[in-house]
Amino acid sequence: LIDGKVKALTTRNGPDEGAALSPDGKTIAYLGFDDKVQTYQLNHLYTMNLDGSNKKEIKLDLDRNISALEWDASGTGLYCMYNDKGDTKIGYVTLAGKTSLVASNLGGTSIGRPYGGGSYSKSDGDKIVYTYTTPYHPAEIAIVSKGSEAKKIGKLNDDLLPYRKLGKVEEIWYKSTVDQLDIQGWIVTPPNFDPAKKYPLLVENHGGPTSHYGPRFSPEIQLFAAAGYVVFYPNPRGSTSYGEKFGNLLYHDYPNNDYQDVMDGVDVILKKGYCTEDSLFVTGGSAGGIMTAWIVGKNNRFRAAAVVKPVMNWFSKTLTADNYYQYANYRYPGQPWENMEIYMKYSPVSLVGNIQTPTMVMVGTADLRTPLSEAKQLYHALKIRKIETALVEIPGASHSIASRPSQLITKVDHILAWFEEMMHFPKKI
Repeated sequence: LIDGKVKALTTRNGPDEGAALSPDGKTIAYLGFDDKVQTYQLNHLYTMNLDGSNKKEIKLDLDRNISALEWDASGTGLYCMYNDKGDTKIGYVTLAGKTSLVASNLGGTSIGRPYGGGSYSKSDGDKIVYTYTTPYHPAEIAIVSKGSEAKKIGKLNDDLLPYRKLGKVEEIWYKSTVDQLDIQGWIVTPPNFDPAKKYPLLVENHGGPTSHYGPRFSPEIQLFAAAGYVVFYPNPRGSTSYGEKFGNLLYHDYPNNDYQDVMDGVDVILKKGYCTEDSLFVTGGSAGGIMTAWIVGKNNRFRAAAVVKPVMNWFSKTLTADNYYQYANYRYPGQPWENMEIYMKYSPVSLVGNIQTPTMVMVGTADLRTPLSEAKQLYHALKIRKIETALVEIPGASHSIASRPSQLITKVDHILAWFEEMMHFPKKI
């Protein structure tokens, strides 16, 4: 208000955000939802008058989470971003809720791994510029209008990429043996790949777990491929960009069947014949670190693992991390002291007595999301059990462990060095 006072325009048990003012200054579009207390929940699109009256939900014909609202020039619809089957897109939504595609392949702004994201900006005349990527180049600037073809206008990496041979990125779909769910993933083969030869397979698990990988440029994945590995990165159940039901399958059940989704993908790739059972490697960070620790606690199929910034113990994690308040009921029922058995059931530390796989543990010393003490629980347990292990602490690194190029190089080099050393280490049966 002009007098400096604040007036709340919305009230609900749940978040409201992303407000966008219409061109005539009379209507506010915004996003929100009534909190159902679950692990993953889609937002909804609403409009209201400038004073907060006449709230209406625009029911979309799209089972996806939308963001980044921008009114079109006429005030008859809105542009937005959403993720669909691993791909970040720009969409257009009419005030009747009908959605249409404007552009695909946003992203390429992640420094390391192929996460979703990207951004766009709209002119007064509804011209849109956005960050455009493919698996073979990071973000470039592209321009598009609704109903037209996108045009890339940047040549930021033309002085480098034409002189590098990248690994080929192939999309795959397969069925989960748990319940026949369709699971999406990507296989990246090394440069100069020969399907008649045999290659080690490296599984890279994404974080989140309410997140996803996709067909985007990833220096980390490409460096693994350039080192001679076939790389597999899947989007198991709980991943975003497949709708609310799929994303919420981890509610009070994480990790569990998402583990099998990953292992089913490994078996699908082994049937292709160019990777062998005795040369499997696995890594991942954050929730991917949890999955990696869970995998080697559940089976002894991998020659080596690199567990990066993991949660090992849901008791200590939920009571020491910076987001300690987000877990009770949303991830597991009740607080840790109210449901000790459940919290420990889903803690990877409960499986540490099964681990035979040589396992490197890595974490940033300034990580507040998965604190150093979580990584040390795994490292110390493996030391006590005399399992081959190493602890890598990256000085000053936060939970975004590779937010600087030097940290990314450190992370990748340590993982590759560990895997190379364990390649020649006798595998325990």
